[in-house]
Formats: sequence, C-alpha cells, structure tokens
Amino acid sequence: MQPPATGNSWLGLTDQVMPIAAAYEWCVLPACGAVVLFSGTVRDHAVDDQGTLRHDVQHLTYEAYEQQVVPSFEKIDAELRHRWPDTGRVVLLHRTGRLELGESSVVAVVSAPHRPEAFEAARYAIDALKASAPIWKHEVWAEGADWGTGAHQPVSAAAVATADGGAA
Repeated sequence: MQPPATGNSWLGLTDQVMPIAAAYEWCVLPACGAVVLFSGTVRDHAVDDQGTLRHDVQHLTYEAYEQQVVPSFEKIDAELRHRWPDTGRVVLLHRTGRLELGESSVVAVVSAPHRPEAFEAARYAIDALKASAPIWKHEVWAEGADWGTGAHQPVSAAAVATADGGAA
C-alpha cells in the first residue's frame, strides 16, 4: 500500500501490514508543525456485552463492506477538513483479515499547522471511523469466539461529536 501520487488524503482498506512509518512521513509538510498518528493495535483482552473482561483474546479477524469503506472515509475526510480547514494531510487506513496480538488494525494520521488542531482532528478521525465505517471485528479467545462487542449501525461522519462533546 503506497501513498497517493497527488492530493492530501490517503484513504484505504488493505489486508497487508499497515505502512505506519510511510503514513507518518507522507503527512509531514513544510506548512504543518504537527503530525498526530494514532495506531490501533490488537490487544489481549476485551469486554463483552455483559461487562465481563476477557483476558485471553488470541487474535481478531476484521471484515468490511469493501465497496463502502473508502466512500465512508471520504466523508470523514471532508467533515474533518470542514471542521479544521487548515488541515494538511489525512491518512485513514484499516486492515482486514486475521490479525495477531500487537498488530495494527487501523491508522489515522493528521497534519496541521498547530498542535491543538492536529490532536483534535486526529481524535475526530478515529472516532468517526469507528462510528461510521462498515467494518466489523471477530474476536477469538481461549474458550470461544464472537463478533466484537459494541456493534452499532454506522452513523454519518457529520453526526460524530468532537472530543469536547460538540459537533461542528
């Protein structure tokens, strides 16, 4: 997976290892003094629907409605740029298939002229991705397997609140 040759948005779905270093480097721009990178990794525990903590997650498998993922990411990117118009570059990448503990499943990177905007926009990007992209995870643990908890109907990117609780 390679960054685009033109433009300021790198949006995609892949079954390959996440290009984390390349995503960070691609976001560095002369006009942007801040680059915030979020990488979500597979952890060894999860909370089920009853609030019970499972300490023995072994791996995850991600599935996606592939034809709708990038359009969903495009809406997030558009809303992010509306809320933070000075944003430089944006990366939203998600992985599908089987992932082992410690592997990165999602990357959100945002560059902006200043630190506060970069942090706020990156937080929005990952929150909006989780809320609006048609991607599902299947968890496998020592005693069983099930789809990830907290499943919900995707919402529009514009409906996702910022970290301070407000919407644009």
